[in-house]
Amino acid sequence: MSAADLLKRLPQALNADAAAGLDCTIQFACTEPAHAQIRDGRCVMSTGTNTNPDVTITMDDDDLVALLKGELNGMSAFMQGKLQIDGDLQLAQRLPALFDADKL
Repeated sequence: MSAADLLKRLPQALNADAAAGLDCTIQFACTEPAHAQIRDGRCVMSTGTNTNPDVTITMDDDDLVALLKGELNGMSAFMQGKLQIDGDLQLAQRLPALFDADKL
């Protein structure tokens, strides 16, 4: 599965309980950039680049797929230089809780 295909599936994998009270935009900088708007326990994906994201996740497509599927540890990826984070680091750390890897 490509990173773009996986990102399109994020809304159905959103953990509404973990997203409760959140109002944020997560930019995914990969081959086909996309961003997730999370608000009111819902997630809406859009293609392209958001002008003012709360956090930007920059990764190669294969590593992004592995991260979202729970096959790659975010901290390990960050320490190995496979993951760059710009913006709200705490929000980036919440990604595994926000999306259910089993639903992707």
